[in-house]
Amino acid sequence: MNDKLDIQTHVDKLSAEMRRGLTVLVVMSQLNEPVYAYSLLKKLEEKGFEISQDALYPLMRKLDEQGYLNSDWKVDESRPRRYYQLSYLGEAVYTALKAEWKEQFEQVIHIIYQENEK
Repeated sequence: MNDKLDIQTHVDKLSAEMRRGLTVLVVMSQLNEPVYAYSLLKKLEEKGFEISQDALYPLMRKLDEQGYLNSDWKVDESRPRRYYQLSYLGEAVYTALKAEWKEQFEQVIHIIYQENEK
């Protein structure tokens, strides 16, 4: 077995786990204005953050059910679409999550770079 290929398989799996942990934060960051799920999917892909429909759609429903999003059906287009936007609660939670992520990111950078360079 090719060791380099085997290592890359492990890296890919662990990298996917890290991305899953950040998905809620990334999705919430894009919901400051009304957007429907498929357009959000494409917007995230354009920014280099790929997420499957099978992951995004249930996440949007979950965030909506938890009160973090306001959603509204628009039927005046060619097909009915459900638009999502952060609710007041969602904005507050997103702001807190973003601050928490920044703190954790800085701690991780300190741990894996500064401490190991001694």
